Amino acid sequence: MAARHDTKTITMASTAEEPAPEPLGQVRRPDDRRFRLQVDRQTKGSYTTFETAEKAGMAIKIGHPILQVAVYDGVDSVNKILELPKV
Repeated sequence: MAARHDTKTITMASTAEEPAPEPLGQVRRPDDRRFRLQVDRQTKGSYTTFETAEKAGMAIKIGHPILQVAVYDGVDSVNKILELPKV
């Protein structure tokens, strides 16, 4: 086997002008509405009224009763956990 005698090192100039692109799917949209619907502590949507958030949360809770569904009030910092009605 022949030994390698000469090696080259190439140095590239960095371009500081362009910011690194954000990964797809990781972009966070600002929540401009007061009430946030959370499923297992993950925000799934935001709503302007508690009633609309609760209605959407109950639809999820009825379909998947084992999940923890809550409505978080961003102004008063109150988290209300939704439960199925007792039969």
